Amino acid sequence: MNTSDIEIVHLIDEHEFVINIGQGQAQARLSYKLFDGRINFTHTFVPTELRGKGLAEKLVRHGLSWANSEKLIIETSCWYVQKFL
Repeated sequence: MNTSDIEIVHLIDEHEFVINIGQGQAQARLSYKLFDGRINFTHTFVPTELRGKGLAEKLVRHGLSWANSEKLIIETSCWYVQKFL
């Protein structure tokens, strides 16, 4: 799998950033909650067979970039996202 040309989709209503792999059969995702001008990244998930390929990092960097562009105060209860703050 070439991770340089993956597409990250922002599912605004579901409060998730996702990467669909294999026609949507596997999905890496970054979940968040929004409240009072704040965003809390709550969970990062990558299926076992796709781990170690940098997908979680791509999701987190994309999510943080979006949150910064929206001028949201960033918080996280996800240990993985904490590594980037």
